[in-house]
Amino acid sequence: LDETIALKEREITEMANQLDSIASIKNKKRTDAIPDLVSALKNLLETLGMPQSQFKIEVVLSEDYYVNGKDKLTFLFSANKGGTLNELKKVASGGELSRIMLAIKSVLASYVKLPTIIFDEIDTGVSGEISNKMASIMKQMSMQSQVITITHLPQIAAKGDTHFKVFKEEKRETTATNMVKLNPDDRIVEIAQMLGGKEMSSSAIAHAKQLLN
Repeated sequence: LDETIALKEREITEMANQLDSIASIKNKKRTDAIPDLVSALKNLLETLGMPQSQFKIEVVLSEDYYVNGKDKLTFLFSANKGGTLNELKKVASGGELSRIMLAIKSVLASYVKLPTIIFDEIDTGVSGEISNKMASIMKQMSMQSQVITITHLPQIAAKGDTHFKVFKEEKRETTATNMVKLNPDDRIVEIAQMLGGKEMSSSAIAHAKQLLN
């Protein structure tokens, strides 16, 4: 019994050493990749109207093992030049977080060819020219992967190759959610309503046509 216990202890020690070795290799690869990742993110954030933002990713080797190694990653952010870097989730506004998440997914998608990427209202807190730029980034991503975007912004909806409208219908005592594919004429109407409400003006229709061209 003592020999069996000693054997198992040696096996455990050997496996722990192997795990540490693999974790160290992963740690080095992540550390080496971060400068290029941060540089790419800064370029995209500048495009998305955040030229003075600061971004940093800290990698700390933990004592605990996780699914993908022993690293704990912390994303630090400041929206202003010379500002204090703090944890992204604590200091970024809704609009800032939307742009940062899009930038991160865009950069990662250029390395990992994902078959489908889904954005669920990633445009929260943005509008105007920034939404146009976000739409252009998503359009570029769609050249490599299928991109499905759930949005309330006409600028983003107009960039899609295919447009589905999701709506609710009340039937007796229940409410059903339905989806219908829009044809080109329907898209003009839908985009115009997204721009100006149900009472569509001629300018909203003209703007919708412009966005779709």
